[in-house]
Amino acid sequence: MDLSAKVAVVTGAGRGLGRAYAEALAAAGAAVVVNDVNGATAAEVRDGITAAGGRAVAVAGAVGPTELAERLVDTAVKEFGRLDVMVTNAGILRDRVLWKMSDEDFDAVLDVHLRGTFSCARAAAVRMREQGGGGRLILISSPAGQRGNFGQTNYAAAKAGIVAMARTWAMELARAGVTVNAVVPVAATEMTMTIPAFAEVLRAGEPYPDWLRKDEGLGSVEDVASLIVFLASDAAADVTGQAIGIGGDRLALWSHPSEKAVAFADGGWSADAIAASWHSGVGAEPETYGIAK
Repeated sequence: MDLSAKVAVVTGAGRGLGRAYAEALAAAGAAVVVNDVNGATAAEVRDGITAAGGRAVAVAGAVGPTELAERLVDTAVKEFGRLDVMVTNAGILRDRVLWKMSDEDFDAVLDVHLRGTFSCARAAAVRMREQGGGGRLILISSPAGQRGNFGQTNYAAAKAGIVAMARTWAMELARAGVTVNAVVPVAATEMTMTIPAFAEVLRAGEPYPDWLRKDEGLGSVEDVASLIVFLASDAAADVTGQAIGIGGDRLALWSHPSEKAVAFADGGWSADAIAASWHSGVGAEPETYGIAK
């Protein structure tokens, strides 16, 4: 992929998946605005990109506020002349079971993930519509947002909301030529290191065994970054409104929610009628939930 004419912003790009996204975009030729709440790590990524011959600047700050979102877009335009790609990756965790989760735990995660995605995407959309020529919004979701996950009320809610926003914005921005997609990544990061089933194998380092790369779809952060480069490219000009999973050797398209089973009752359903028919009717094959451990 040749992204030499593209300018991208990547939030949460100081380490892990965000860093891999920024480095992969730069390696494909894009100029990159590297954002992270930690200014030192953002500068480190910037320096690594420029040392390799790429173009990058660093902007420190926590996503969420409109001011930071607009500063990221303004920096891209000031330094590189335009904005073509916004990758909303920044996120935090505050895991607790429901009855132990505080208001602060809930609000902090939604502010970074959900509001941060909203404010950055909105600022990018305004600029892309003004300058013309289309653009790319690449929103980072999670399997937790697709299936739920124990102890992650806040995170799962935010990541599910991100996919819903991608579908909505794909409709709203279609006439402007701006595509919007959600990426559902699975990769070896500090977070996945805490999953008991994977911890021992991941600590041993790469190469990862086939069962992990194929059956679990879990590999390195670099495995995921290739999807970001594709979605940022002209080759993905007709890909929009999708939730796309990637990890290890696995690339997948997530289905959108739809009615699985339908039944009708003349005059409507009473509670007794629902109870009498549930297990042999629409509830005969209930959906699974939760990320498999």
